[in-house]
Amino acid sequence: MRIGIFFGGPSREREISFAGGKTAFEYLDKSLFEPVPVFVDSFGRFILLEKAFMYASEIREFYPPRSADQTVYKTYIESHPELASEPVPSEIGTLLSPEQFKQHFDFVFLAMHGPDCEDGAIQGLLEWYKIPYSGPGLMGSAVGIDKILQNDMIALVNGQQKKSWTLRYDQWIPREYPILFQVLKKHLGLPLVIKAPHQGSSIGVAIVKDESLEEFISAVNQCFFQVELNGETWSALDVSEKQAWAQKMANLDEGIGFPVVLNNKAIYHPAELIHVLDSYFSQGNEHALLSSSNGEDQVLIEEFINGQEFSCGCIQLDNGKPLALPPSEVIKMVQVFDFNAKYKPGASRKRIPVDTTLELNQEIQKVIATVFEQLGINVCVRIDGFLTPDGTIVLHDPNTIPGMSPTSFIFKQMAEIGLNVTQALTYLVRQSIRERIRSGKNTWQLRALLDSLDEKITAENAKSKPSKFIVFASMDEEYVAARLKYGKMNAEGEAKPIPVLHASDGKYYVLTNPLMFKEYVADVEALLHTERHPLLTETSQKAVETTTFYAGKVNFEVSVYNQLESLEV
Repeated sequence: MRIGIFFGGPSREREISFAGGKTAFEYLDKSLFEPVPVFVDSFGRFILLEKAFMYASEIREFYPPRSADQTVYKTYIESHPELASEPVPSEIGTLLSPEQFKQHFDFVFLAMHGPDCEDGAIQGLLEWYKIPYSGPGLMGSAVGIDKILQNDMIALVNGQQKKSWTLRYDQWIPREYPILFQVLKKHLGLPLVIKAPHQGSSIGVAIVKDESLEEFISAVNQCFFQVELNGETWSALDVSEKQAWAQKMANLDEGIGFPVVLNNKAIYHPAELIHVLDSYFSQGNEHALLSSSNGEDQVLIEEFINGQEFSCGCIQLDNGKPLALPPSEVIKMVQVFDFNAKYKPGASRKRIPVDTTLELNQEIQKVIATVFEQLGINVCVRIDGFLTPDGTIVLHDPNTIPGMSPTSFIFKQMAEIGLNVTQALTYLVRQSIRERIRSGKNTWQLRALLDSLDEKITAENAKSKPSKFIVFASMDEEYVAARLKYGKMNAEGEAKPIPVLHASDGKYYVLTNPLMFKEYVADVEALLHTERHPLLTETSQKAVETTTFYAGKVNFEVSVYNQLESLEV
């Protein structure tokens, strides 16, 4: 089956999307699937990408094309609107129109995030052209991108009480900032959580912790995706400082991105922005308000929930019923678990399950599964939440296309039911086809596609494959390298990888699949002699039929390996 891997798009999370696209490209089971990378640019064009570019470190390494000047600034294609009507250079790839999709792939794996990508827009396009795709359908996607609607619907489902306030852009008036701050403090208290309501789960998130009007104004502007400048500050910057500031504006993980708007005029490039601001402030203007052309029209303001933060994936059994995976507790090393904290190393630790009672972990799973069903989501979702000190569960931010690096939450949690990344990806493809059938469109063709895939999965599982040992010492660098080798060997489908840890006690341990998805070797060693948590056992038993279909019989017991002569490091 040819799998079109869609990544990129107009979203501020396009680099995380690229990481997810790489995961699908590298870890899809090559005995079942042929990965076909499709880069979606900010103009909404679909580019059948040359596969060599899938090994770039970021999108800007290969796109915009070389014709765009990148000598001073590293920009994305939207800073070069003149290229929107230019052909895509053949060395990068081939431009595709939607009516050509079926010529190149049979199924689309969506690794895109944010507006237009997980809100039903791309899903609707694919349904129109009768192309099955991964993840939830139209309704679940539409609900999953709107944080304001989510709050209301989750409250209807489980009755949770979470105070919030929706601030419209036309209510954000400078002279009323102090009054608004006082009202919000009175109704919601401090800290205040400010969110851009239509972005990915970590884009446009700020926390106002202190009694600071300046901090409050900055946080709200951040979530409207706008920046306030004053002439005195701008004039004090030298040329290199202005260039560094303009580059920061173009970086999607720290700036608002281009184009920006000043006095209703769109500005596309960092160099142009500096020129415009120099002229603007030279005319005696004291303040400038720069807004992203894709800024939010509303901002969601919530009370701060004090408690243990968790993230819990939910998938479906073959009959469509939800299976909540073991929740992961997020142990934050930073104050705000925003985009950078979520995706950059060292900002958090994770443990599975949440450090609480078995009963409360079970309750988390129960409410996650209920929300999954009642919000019309299918196939897969990741829902975040808090467990308060009094045992109350508060949910927020259903994410219908979770981040998909090989060590993302969803893969860590699917590992606990016995599926490695390759098997989890096969599950996502297969279950997505099953759910597209339920929509009653192109039904018989999709049934034939599903039957063909099931036959291939069964045939591959029946094959006898040689075992290959992956032996590593108790060092984090070796563990990361072993995990990478383990994943790639699974994807190749020609051998069965068996990871063996040469532990600090001198013994060799055959590791289970879940232990290949911990963060550090120390975490693995701590679990070698620890009885498996009952929630993990219980959840894997509920999933046994699903797991067996994709992975065969799975062993969750660590064993000591004594046949050292057969090991090859």
